[in-house]
Amino acid sequence: MKRFWDDARAEEAEGGFAILLDGRPVRLPSGAKLRVATRDLAEAIAEEWRQAGGTKGGEMRPEQVPLTRLVGTAEERIAPDPAGTVAAIARYGESDLLCYRASESKLAARQAEAWDPWLAWSARALDAPLRVTTGVMPVAQTEQALRALHHAVERQTPLALAALGVAVPALGSLVLGLAVAGGHLAPEEAHRLATLDETFQEELWGTDPESTARRAGAAADIALAARLVTLAAA
Repeated sequence: MKRFWDDARAEEAEGGFAILLDGRPVRLPSGAKLRVATRDLAEAIAEEWRQAGGTKGGEMRPEQVPLTRLVGTAEERIAPDPAGTVAAIARYGESDLLCYRASESKLAARQAEAWDPWLAWSARALDAPLRVTTGVMPVAQTEQALRALHHAVERQTPLALAALGVAVPALGSLVLGLAVAGGHLAPEEAHRLATLDETFQEELWGTDPESTARRAGAAADIALAARLVTLAAA
C-alpha cells in the first residue's frame, strides 16, 4: 500500500501504548486499535512505521513492519483461543532436531558437544528429558516429557507464542526455541546450533548460495522472535 503518513510515534493510551500515524492510531485487521503493554515495544513498532515505505507516497510492504505483524497475530489469532497454537508449537517436541544424530563420527561428536548441554537443560529446567537416536528414523519420546514440553509452551503469553511460532520452525527445535524465549540462549547462538549439520557439510563441500540464503532468512526470523520477547518484557 502507499504510505499516507508523515510521522509515526508511540503514545501512552488506555490499556498500554498506542502507535499513531499523523495522530491516527494504527489498527489491526479487525479494526481494533493496536495496543502493546511496554513503551519499548511501542517505540520499536513506531520506528518500523517511520521507516516503512521511505517517505509519504512511497510503497509500503508488510514485511517492513514485522513486529506489527507478530503483535497482530498474537492479539487477533492467538489470544482469543491459544490452544491450537500451543498444540502446533508443542508438537515440535516429538521430533526435536537435537534428538537426531549423524552416523558420521566427526559430525556426531560435534552434535553431542553442542546439543547435549541443551538436552540437559530441557531435562533440568523443563522436566522434559528427551531420547536421542542415530539417523532419521523417528524416536518416540515419553508421554511425561511431551506433557512437560506442552506445559512449557502453554504457559507462554500470546506474544511469546507468536514469537515461538516463528522461531521454532526456523530452528527445527522446540528446546532451542524455549531457551531463546526464556532468555537463556542468544538468538545467534541458537541459529548456530540449529545449522550445525549444514555448516559441517559446507566445510566438506563448499558453500551453496541457496542454503546460505535460507540460513540467513532463518537467522532473521529467530532474531525477530527474540527481539519481540525482549521488548515485550521491558
